[in-house]
Amino acid sequence: MPGSRRIDLVLLMVAIVWGSSYLAAKTATATLPVLTVLFLRYAISALALLAAARRANRAELRTGLLLGLTQAAVLILETYGVTHTTAANAGLIISLTLVLTPLMDRRRMPPKFYLAAALCIGAVALLMSAHGLHQPGIGDLLMLAAAVVRAGHVALVGRLARNVRPLQLTAVQSLVGTALFVLPGVPHLPTAPSTWLQVTYLALFCSVFAFLAQTWAVQRTSASRASLLLGTEPIWAVAIGIGLGDERLTVSAALGAVLMLAGTTWGQSIERRHRESACLTPV
Repeated sequence: MPGSRRIDLVLLMVAIVWGSSYLAAKTATATLPVLTVLFLRYAISALALLAAARRANRAELRTGLLLGLTQAAVLILETYGVTHTTAANAGLIISLTLVLTPLMDRRRMPPKFYLAAALCIGAVALLMSAHGLHQPGIGDLLMLAAAVVRAGHVALVGRLARNVRPLQLTAVQSLVGTALFVLPGVPHLPTAPSTWLQVTYLALFCSVFAFLAQTWAVQRTSASRASLLLGTEPIWAVAIGIGLGDERLTVSAALGAVLMLAGTTWGQSIERRHRESACLTPV
């Protein structure tokens, strides 16, 4: 039992760290260009994982190159998006990934799954119109695009990363991101210690720690239990955005948040039961 609780605690910490990343990125981009924040996030991660990168084999280098490009696309959309919306909205909209990923993975799903996805789409509409009916904000649209690209990235990881080592793969992706953002990032390096702390937190905790801790925990528990705990990420994004970022939720935004959490949790449970039943069905 103590071991099980320890694993659950690690997964919960990953969800909290990921939930906090939206406010951390929003705060960092208030004083730095987005591309500089991304360069520093990748570069610090790459330095921490440099020894692992040197031990990467050819398969890990090829896979890391491709996944590094798709991961960078996700972070560009996410980071630009969070600069134009609230951290709470960003964390909720990006949770659409949970219901989009099975669709990107080209799996046939039960009809109820599509109802859950429709519920999530309705939730996004409420979040985008939090202050009355108006044209959707650019930040919310960017986060919506990030959710789509992130789902595609996760689907690619599932197909390409089955026979590679997570540590080496993460290291290669960090090097790819560093190379992509070095030219626009270097000219605007920060001088304030507080800004360096923010980007270091994004790199070491939201990237290196979160990915490796997730892998360690999933190897020691069931995927269903892990997904349940990691699925609390949007709850932490809202709590941290409101508690530390002084953000506010309107009535319609609060309703959208409830619908989003309900829709993603429902969709995730349907997908999990469908996958488990497919594994049990005799061939």
